[in-house]
Amino acid sequence: MTRPSGGAARVIPALDTGDLARAETLAAALAPHCGLLKVGLELFCAAGGPAVIAAARHRPVFLDVKLHDIPNTVAGALRSLLPLKPAMITLHAAGGPAMIAAARAEAEKAEADRPLLLAVTVLTSIDAATLAATGVVDAPAAQVLRLARMAVAAGADGLVCSPQEAAMLRAELGPDPVLVVPGVRPAGSAVGDQARTATPAETVAAGADWIVIGRPITAAPDPAAAAAAIAASLPG
Repeated sequence: MTRPSGGAARVIPALDTGDLARAETLAAALAPHCGLLKVGLELFCAAGGPAVIAAARHRPVFLDVKLHDIPNTVAGALRSLLPLKPAMITLHAAGGPAMIAAARAEAEKAEADRPLLLAVTVLTSIDAATLAATGVVDAPAAQVLRLARMAVAAGADGLVCSPQEAAMLRAELGPDPVLVVPGVRPAGSAVGDQARTATPAETVAAGADWIVIGRPITAAPDPAAAAAAIAASLPG
C-alpha cells in the first residue's frame, strides 16, 4: 500500500461503535476527509466481517482486531480474514516472533491483495504503572522498542505505537517500517483513557505515516468537519 503524502490521506477515523447503521453513516460522511477507515473489535464483533467491510466500503479498511494467540491459530485467523481484503491488519507483538512469522506466511498467500501486518507494541492506554503491574519493569518506551525490533525482524510490515514513541522508532528502525499511531488528540480535546498522547501535527512530525483518531471525530457535533479540520492541520 502506498504511503500517504499528507493531509487527509494520513487520517484514519475509528468507527468504534456497535451500531452498523451508525458506522455506515460515519463512513460515508468521513470518506472525503481520510485515507482509511478503522474497524475495531467493537464493530467487528457486533456486525461480522462482511457487513462491516461493506459499511466501510468508501475507503480501504484498517482492520484493528489485534490477533494474539498461538501461531497456528493466528495463521488460521488470517486465513479467515483475507477474503475481506483489508488494507491493514493488527496483531499483538507480544505474541512473539513465531506468531508474527506464521501470520506473515499466511498473509503472503493473498499475493497482490496481501494486507500490511502491523504489530501492536504497547497500548496507548498503558502507562508505566500499568506496565509494571503486568510484570514489565521497563518504561513503556523501552518495551515498545524491544517489541518493535522483534516484530519487524519476524516479518511485520509496520508497528502501532503511541505518539510518544514515533520519533524514537523512526530513529532506531529507519524509514522502512510503517507507523500507524493511535492515541492522537487535537489540542483541547479530552484525553479520555489515553495515557501517551500528542496532537495530530506533532505525531506526523515525529514520523507517523497514519494517525488513528476516534472520539474527537466520531463524538463531535459534526464528525466530517472535525475530520476536515484535523486533515488541514497536518503538514504536507
